[in-house]
Amino acid sequence: MPGRQEERIQVQLIEGDTLAGSVPKIKSEHSQSFQSAVGEARGWRQLLPFIGPAFIAAVAYIDPGNYATNIQAGSQFGYMLLWVVIISNLMAILIQMLSAKLGIATSHNLPEIVRQEWPKSVSIFYWLQGEIMVMATDLAEFIGAALGFHLVFGLPMIPAAILTAICAMVILAFQVRGFRPLEMVIASMVFVIVISFSFETLFALPAFKPLMNGFVPRFQGTDSILLAAGILGATVMPHAIYMHSGLTCRRVIGQTPEERKKIFRFEQVDILIAMIIAGFINAIMLAVAGSTFFGKEVISDLTVAFHGFGSYIMPSAALLFGIGLLSAGLSSSSVGTLAGDIMMQGFIHKSIPVFLRRVCTMLPPLIVIISGVNATKALVMSQVILSFGIALAIIPLVVFTSKRRIMGLLVNHRLTTAAAWGVATIVICLNMFLLYQTFAG
Repeated sequence: MPGRQEERIQVQLIEGDTLAGSVPKIKSEHSQSFQSAVGEARGWRQLLPFIGPAFIAAVAYIDPGNYATNIQAGSQFGYMLLWVVIISNLMAILIQMLSAKLGIATSHNLPEIVRQEWPKSVSIFYWLQGEIMVMATDLAEFIGAALGFHLVFGLPMIPAAILTAICAMVILAFQVRGFRPLEMVIASMVFVIVISFSFETLFALPAFKPLMNGFVPRFQGTDSILLAAGILGATVMPHAIYMHSGLTCRRVIGQTPEERKKIFRFEQVDILIAMIIAGFINAIMLAVAGSTFFGKEVISDLTVAFHGFGSYIMPSAALLFGIGLLSAGLSSSSVGTLAGDIMMQGFIHKSIPVFLRRVCTMLPPLIVIISGVNATKALVMSQVILSFGIALAIIPLVVFTSKRRIMGLLVNHRLTTAAAWGVATIVICLNMFLLYQTFAG
């Protein structure tokens, strides 16, 4: 690997190998050493410098695509598939921990490790498919945000899309300023979603005993199995895997194996907090849909869901749903741009201005909206496209985190590797099943 990288975050390798076998000394305008990050802090205050990356990654699990799946599951089967949401969240926690650990152990992100370890042709292929995944991701999230503006403010979809583009550029300006400003914006939007659905829960008041029965694994016919596969298959988003390693790799640099282990312990707390919040949002989203729509109508369109909340509960419930959708779309759309930047720099060691990237990724959803395609159908198709990238992201992650030469003391335990391959197999098989059902079912 070249001794000097002219990346956007201006990282310079001073000496040493890039992997965990020898300790790299890295300087960056956005990085700091473990000692300077922790300083004189004691107790829980030591955790504060490490909180943030997981919140950005967790946005991928509460994007508009999740909205569509959870609302349909709740309206069609009540609380029955609540256990699937919980299992999905546990899977996501494991995969995101592996991604974060890879970045901490190597001071490089997953795309960079792919470029170092595998042939150049493989890196180019990964970059090309990664760009397609980012566009598919942004299609769902941009359309979701535009739909949020449409529902909350009554704007036609085209003006709503233009307003979404403006807001996306504003959020991107926070990204350019560094880690903390973007993390604060994203975390604020996540809590807007939490607050929205917490009030929705109070309005809908799910019945306690049936809700608890939702934690008991069971199915009811082939439709419930297919919908469960949709929830599980959409658990791990490819861009979240690549991105999380990029968010942790140079944020706080551990100069010794012991420091890197301490950093990972702190990051585990960050991941647990963020992913539990994401899981909570998905669970109450399904529960509210079950309480409101089950036995009345099956909802497969977010616009219908918005009006349904207003009809079955009250207008303010519909407004809260729209605000949550808007916040989810804007936050996840911004994260997609960050992921694309990390992938391009990592896989092919090239970069383009982030604002230009933002404009390029906004064009497909703008074209879809202007053409008048149904927004919810476009969301579903974007999830189908993303299914193709799941295996390509998970497989190298598990392979690399299982190698001591790369990971050092942070190498996976055998049980961790076995669990990761199990999760990878389940997610990949379910995505293949969904693809088969989409095109041949």
